[in-house]
Formats: sequence, C-alpha cells, structure tokens
Amino acid sequence: MKHSIRRKFSLIFIGLMAGTILLCWFINTMFLGRYYYKSKTEIIYKAYDTIRQVANSETYSTEEFGEELDNLCRRFNIVVCVMDSNSQTKYLSFNGGNELETQLIGYILGFYSGTVKVLEEGDDYVLQWLNFGGNRYLEMYGRLNTGISFIMRTPLESIRESAKIANRFFAYVGILGTVSGGIIMWFMARRMTRPILELQRISEQMVHLNFEAKYTGKGKNEIDLLGENINKLSSSLEKSISELKTANVELHKDIEKKVAIDEMRKEFLANVSHELKTPIALIQGYAEGLREAVNDDPESRSFYCDVIMDEAAKMNGMVQKLLTLNQLEFGNDAVAMERFDVTALIKNYLQSAAILTRQNEIQVCMEEYGPVYVWADEYKTEEVFTNYFSNAVNHCKGEKKIVISLEKGERKVRIGVFNTGDPIPEDSLPHLWEKFYKVDKARTREYGGSGVGLSIVKAIMESMNQGYGVENYQNGVLFWFELETVGEVGC
Repeated sequence: MKHSIRRKFSLIFIGLMAGTILLCWFINTMFLGRYYYKSKTEIIYKAYDTIRQVANSETYSTEEFGEELDNLCRRFNIVVCVMDSNSQTKYLSFNGGNELETQLIGYILGFYSGTVKVLEEGDDYVLQWLNFGGNRYLEMYGRLNTGISFIMRTPLESIRESAKIANRFFAYVGILGTVSGGIIMWFMARRMTRPILELQRISEQMVHLNFEAKYTGKGKNEIDLLGENINKLSSSLEKSISELKTANVELHKDIEKKVAIDEMRKEFLANVSHELKTPIALIQGYAEGLREAVNDDPESRSFYCDVIMDEAAKMNGMVQKLLTLNQLEFGNDAVAMERFDVTALIKNYLQSAAILTRQNEIQVCMEEYGPVYVWADEYKTEEVFTNYFSNAVNHCKGEKKIVISLEKGERKVRIGVFNTGDPIPEDSLPHLWEKFYKVDKARTREYGGSGVGLSIVKAIMESMNQGYGVENYQNGVLFWFELETVGEVGC
C-alpha cells in the first residue's frame, strides 16, 4: 500500500527515537556542565553545613565527628581538613587531608600557591576555583565564629571532554538503537496491522455484497472488538439487504399487479361499453320506431315492445351479474357455510330446467345418486351449477346430450356437467375464467351470453376454497367443481 499504516508506525517510531536522541544530545551539550558545577557546589555547601553544625555541638571532640566527616568524604569525593582555634589539627580526611593542612596554614598566614578565582565570600568562608598542579578544584576555606578553621576541596574533571565522549557514545548507541528498534517496530507493526488488513479485506467483500467473510480474531483488544462489530454489521447488512430485496420483489409484484388492475379496469370498461352498446342501440332504435309509428299495426307494436323488454332484461341480467361478481371479488358477499344435500339441489334445478332442455331438444342424463351431504353455501353452489348447466345448454351440439356426474373422493365430491359438442380451443382454456372473455363472440350474442358467468364461478369457488376446472373431450366439454363432504356418497 502507498500509505501503509505499518510504514507510518515505523517511521513515527524512528522519528521519535531520533528526535529523543538529538534532544538528549543538545541537553547534554548545553546543560551538563552547568548541572555538574551546580552539583559540586551543593556538595561543598552541604559539607560546610555539616562542619558548622558539628563544631557548634558537643560531638566536636568525639569520634562521631570524625566518622561523620569520613562518610561525607566517601559519598561526595571531597578532601577535608579541620583545625581548632590553636591551629591544632582536629581532622584530616583519609583521601589527601595532609596536603590541605599545609594549604590551610598558608591561607591563615596570608599566602597560598596556585591560581584562584573567588566565586563567593561569606561571613566565615570563601568559595573559589583553584588551578593547582595542572588540575582544577572547587575549594572552600574559612574560620567559624567558634575559632575552628576548615578547608575542603573537590576535584573538577574536564566536563567538556567528558560531555563530548558521552555524546559520541550516546550517538553510537542511539543510532544502533534506532536501527534495531526500527526493524523490531517494522515486524511488530506488521503483526499489529495484520488484523487491520483482514478487516480491510472483509470490508472490501462487503462492498461487493459478499457477507460470508467473517473476522476470526480471538483477542480482546480494540481491533478485535472492531472486528466483532464488523461481523455484527455484516450480519445486519445481510439481513437488511435481504429484506430490501424481498420488499423490492414485492414492490415489483405490486406494480405489476397495479398495472394488471389498470389494464383489467380498462378492459372491463371497454367490455361493459361493448356489451351495453348493442342492447342500448336496439332499445333506442325500437323506441324511436314506436314514437314515429313506423308500423301502426298492433302486431308490430307488440314486437317492438318485446324486443325492448328482452334487451332491457339482458342488460339488467348483466348488471346483476356484475354486481354479484364485484361483491364476491371484494369480499363483500359473506359465505354462509351450511350442511345440505347437493344431490337434491341438482335434481330440483333439473326439474325446473326441464322445459328449457325440451325446447332445445337436449337429453339430460344423470345416474340415480343417494344423498350427498356437503359443507358449502347452498345459494352460491346452485349459482355455480346454474352457470355450468346454462353454458352446457347453449353449447350443446351433435348428440345434444348433457351428462351430470358425482364422483366420490377423499372427503370431496366432484360434480361434473358434460355436454356434447365442439371442444374448446386449447389456447382459450386459461382465459375462460376472465371477465367478458368469449370463445365465439358471434354465437354468444345469439343466446345472450355476457361472458361473466364463469368469472362468477371462479369467485364463488375461491371464496369457499374449493377446486374447479374444465376438461376437453373428443365429443364435448366437461366443467367441474368440488365440495367438501360430511358423509358417504350414496349410489
């Protein structure tokens, strides 16, 4: 990657180390000498305070005084010499006090050797730098108000040379530490960024709507918690997208359904207009003929009136059927389920339709069935059978025979109405149940068919959740529907 986090981590670490080393080098160069001199001065003053406190106490002439000064000399690398008021030596440090004894006597008598630079003068002491024998010292001498004289000295190494050596060594160590630390940091960053790269791969898969990839880290650090949240986000997105796709499919279906409904509405209006146009035109024409007295004889007037009444009756029948169909399709006509004998219903209807079949010279055949009790809406069942039987009468040809059958099934009875005649074209079978669909429109007009009867059959049977259908035979057509039985079918 061009902007890799691993590279940035390594560069930041190396930059911080190099900056820290440079800062330390600068501080060493600028302030190490001052800090060293200040530390030495504080040591001298501390030793001075110790001598003054001991001189004013009762331990001055005891061994404790010597032991305390010995500890001071060991801790801070100083040389001490102390004399009483009679110039008698009371203490000489073990690390070179003899040399200071002579120096102190010289200061008391007013002469001394070496180059000095006075730094500070107090009431009972003088603090100075001393160059002696090619070496530099920080020295303090003086006489206390108790008459005790003292001198102390601590060497001053070449701090500048020491600082140069320290800085050079520090630079070598810093370079080595920076390089080795950078290498270690590179591999550590690689290990740290590995889960981040895994999260990047998972997010890339999510961009392409692939939610199978999951983070598999087992730790509990921030990256692992982020990985767990990515997994939850992946599952949530997968569920949301699935719901959106489902909703989208449903929306497409709703749109298609709306388009289909619009088309059905347009077709319905066109069909209704077409169906009503002919009878209205006939009624209008014959009514105008009556008004203009085209034929004054009573027989003609009676014929005109019969035509008007017949067409009005057809229009009224079609409107009634449309109202019935509308109520069924919108669920406004409740189904009243009851127990009744469907055999008796069919026989009663056949008796009332006997005149119609005799006029059309049709032979109706039905075997002798015993009572068949079913659960259904009796009025709607009769309407289904009436529509089937009317179609059979209107399309009966050839032998001019109608056969009524009842076939027993498992808790079902199938009622069939077969008529001899021409089979229905195969491409028309799926459309028979559509409103206003007519296989032979010219012939349908002859017997006053509206094309709504089978649509009513479909609506009724679906409202009762029962099956219905049509089958072609070589010598005719069979329409059937099923009902739920509550007893045995008798023969």
